[in-house]
Amino acid sequence: MAECTHVDQIRDVTASSTEGCTDCLAIGGTWVHLRECLSCGHVGCCDSSPNRHATAHYNQTSHPVVRSFEPGEDWRWCYVDEVAV
Repeated sequence: MAECTHVDQIRDVTASSTEGCTDCLAIGGTWVHLRECLSCGHVGCCDSSPNRHATAHYNQTSHPVVRSFEPGEDWRWCYVDEVAV
């Protein structure tokens, strides 16, 4: 079974927004679900959203692990290893 090799990069972060996707809010966009970067706290929208800002943030920064930023959800995902953390 594959494992995430990036858990050492998870930090205690403060969310960049509690209102929604930081990037969508800046451009007037919409989102479906939210993800929080566990390296820096950036809140971006999921890949089901039109702009896919969480994945775009990973592609720009190489910050590997995100968590769901949805109420009642408690999971994390590593982009690099493509596994749940």
